[in-house]
Amino acid sequence: MAGEIYIHGVQITPQILPKVRRDIGMLFQGGGLIRQLSAIENLLCDPLGLRTTGQTLFGFPKRDHILALELLEELGLKEHIYQKTGNLSGGQQQRVAIARALIQSPQILLADEPITRLDVVASQQVMQTLAELNSEQGLTIIIITVLHDLGIAAEYAQRVIVLDPGRIFYDGICDNLQARFSQVLSF
Repeated sequence: MAGEIYIHGVQITPQILPKVRRDIGMLFQGGGLIRQLSAIENLLCDPLGLRTTGQTLFGFPKRDHILALELLEELGLKEHIYQKTGNLSGGQQQRVAIARALIQSPQILLADEPITRLDVVASQQVMQTLAELNSEQGLTIIIITVLHDLGIAAEYAQRVIVLDPGRIFYDGICDNLQARFSQVLSF
């Protein structure tokens, strides 16, 4: 696969990727959490790459600790702040992962199949959280998902781009997606 990536009109090259990466939050399919650490510890470890070794040796800055507490509370995890993430439900883990992505104050959030491993209720909670982040904070969220989740995409997304290897198959609004693709896909 080949191509170019542009963010805010700037082509992303290997030379500028480290600088741009600070503005991009990542939400991984499996959460990407360290299961042996508490929810707050997972959040505080994320921005380590933005600190010097000296800053890291003296502990986490108070402002990072306060922000982590606020994010976890906003995402409905107040009672789970100090629990190991390995002991949380799938939906709770994914909300910790969202908070971890948000602690660096990204301009863009890339979410790789964020609800694939979740049950229906947890999936709806996570998608609602992402929709609120988009509408209330103006956060650009790009969700990579599989085609059988088109109903969910239609419910939460403003725009959908369907890729077929090497080309854009569909780029448009989300009305009646399943009907548009029923001849191509079996749902």
